[in-house]
Amino acid sequence: MTDQTAFDTATRVAAGDSGNNYDNVAIALHWATAVLVLIQFTLGQTWGWFPRPTRHLMIVTHMSFGLILTAVVLTRIIWRFVLGHHASPLEKGWVRFASTSVHYLLYALLVTEAVLGFLSRWVGNEALSFFGLKIPSPFTGAGHAAADQIQDIHNWVGWAIIVLAVGHALAALYHHYGLHDRVLGRMFPPARRSETAF
Repeated sequence: MTDQTAFDTATRVAAGDSGNNYDNVAIALHWATAVLVLIQFTLGQTWGWFPRPTRHLMIVTHMSFGLILTAVVLTRIIWRFVLGHHASPLEKGWVRFASTSVHYLLYALLVTEAVLGFLSRWVGNEALSFFGLKIPSPFTGAGHAAADQIQDIHNWVGWAIIVLAVGHALAALYHHYGLHDRVLGRMFPPARRSETAF
């Protein structure tokens, strides 16, 4: 057994990875991503409704949670693609292709959104803030006009993530209630109890 194989086996055992369901780490990372995306989207879409002190707090919170979300997404990518922790696919043919494509597109959009978030501050020569800790720009930015354009793209990518995520959730619910298969239960353990009733 090579060192890499031994490491892979050890991480699978530690994570409770059966190959039939997603392991506990993958499930935790999935739901952490979902919750953080919803918080980020809500903050980003509503801070304009509030007066300056509250708006500033919401923006700083958005940046802080954005950095946490970036760490979660990178950990998730490493866990899935580098360490190979993923469940065997249940779908076949075009459904499997569509499912895989949506997952890859969500990963790509999440990474793009994180990069745009960093750039929207740094290009405007403003520091990021992580719960009050300032993270200065590593370069001299082009100024506020360019940063505003990046912020607009950041906003549209956020909407694209939400639309895809809602479609993803609706597809999982259709699998559970319409097709009566195990797709939802593999990522949402409470649903496994009701699978035996179908």
